[in-house]
Amino acid sequence: MKSRLFALVLLSLLAAPLVARAEDPAADAARWQDLRQTLFTAHTLTPAKGQIALEAPDRAMDAALVPVTVTLDPTLSLKALYLVVDNNPAPLVGTFHFGPAAVPAQVKTRIRVDAYTHMHAVAETMDGHWFVTERYIKAAGGCSAPATKDAALAMERLGQMRLKTLTEGPAGLPKGAITAQLLISHPNYNGMQMDQVTRNYTPARFVRDITVKSGDALVFQLEADISLSEDPAITFSYRPQGPLAVTVRDSTDATFSHTFAGDDKG
Repeated sequence: MKSRLFALVLLSLLAAPLVARAEDPAADAARWQDLRQTLFTAHTLTPAKGQIALEAPDRAMDAALVPVTVTLDPTLSLKALYLVVDNNPAPLVGTFHFGPAAVPAQVKTRIRVDAYTHMHAVAETMDGHWFVTERYIKAAGGCSAPATKDAALAMERLGQMRLKTLTEGPAGLPKGAITAQLLISHPNYNGMQMDQVTRNYTPARFVRDITVKSGDALVFQLEADISLSEDPAITFSYRPQGPLAVTVRDSTDATFSHTFAGDDKG
């Protein structure tokens, strides 16, 4: 996976400059075909007709904090979900691998968007079907936007987590399923942000993967990269089978773990 992500970053750097611009259907289609061949070479992606839907603002208020919602057909047996922001320096935002405790009816998170772009969501089912949907997002500069928190404060809170159990979840959840939002304190530096005092670029340090288990059963594992927002937030649904255990690993191989039991919200 690391070599694949490196190839995608290299592909982006070799591409034409990516700036805020009017939509160019031909260039956008060519860009997606390049990414599709790199990420999903051996698979046929079928345009979704209700299997998967992607929501994001047409014009983001904050390009460094763009909310994204992916809604999935709850009757499908989902294996994985891929989020791709075509014109980002690292287009593959992340891959969610679902486990037996997951109820992957809907996933929400926040991302950085570097330039006006199409975004794609790809769902992989257990029986080998692949569905894709897309939308266009008008946002620019999110990958190089400076962090909102003081660096010392960010390091002081590094790896802290909170869990919010939500009273309302997506439609079609099975009885007993729970919807929760996981909040992780991490600056998610991507190497493109400049320190406004020193004028030096802040070294990259970002969340690499997140593993969530309920009891001994996997809910999901997220393989992430530099396009997740600062202080990642993920909303998901699951079948409780015991305390919810979360492990986060960042690009320095630092690991943070917390187990949420009962009324413990972190």
